[in-house]
Amino acid sequence: MLSQLRASLVMVTLFSLLTGLLYPLTITGLAKLAFPAKADGSLIEQNGKVLGSELIGQNFVAERYFHPRPSATSAPDPTDPAKTIDAPYNAANSSGSNLGPTSKKLVDRVEAAIEAGVGEGRLWDVPADSVTTSGSGLDPHISPAYALMQVSAVAKARKISEARLSALVEEQVEPRLFGIIGEPRVNVLLLNLALDRLE
Repeated sequence: MLSQLRASLVMVTLFSLLTGLLYPLTITGLAKLAFPAKADGSLIEQNGKVLGSELIGQNFVAERYFHPRPSATSAPDPTDPAKTIDAPYNAANSSGSNLGPTSKKLVDRVEAAIEAGVGEGRLWDVPADSVTTSGSGLDPHISPAYALMQVSAVAKARKISEARLSALVEEQVEPRLFGIIGEPRVNVLLLNLALDRLE
């Protein structure tokens, strides 16, 4: 009995070290060698200061910047920790809204976004990502259509020509992976950094 217990303990310890420590450290080390920026979270630095990550959306609210899609992340309610409150772009709590197409809250939020000027023009011309959240609530990308829809407002706020801004958006469009996977998209943080470099 003791010999079987000792053999079991040795195997548990050995495999814990192998799969819980050695394997993750080896893979992390190889990833840092092969893809150093990606392994460190695709952080974007400027003058030694981290501005954000290419992989996590952040909220830009100033009129002089392109805005991301809405976020459905939440945080604990400070008055009642058993409940949650809306906390857009809370990177500590990535989540979707789980609101279905018949949800009054979802319909009200979409209508409010359209009324707020996100969807100027006819309802069917409004890009879906301008009024709906992503599954993670932290999508760093928007569609080219949504970026182009914002050109007029950003151009007015920055006193830049719309043609120049439209060209900048087109330069920032990331194509489908291998030409077939996903959709063309624009990383909002990278677009706004390129926008700052124009001035």
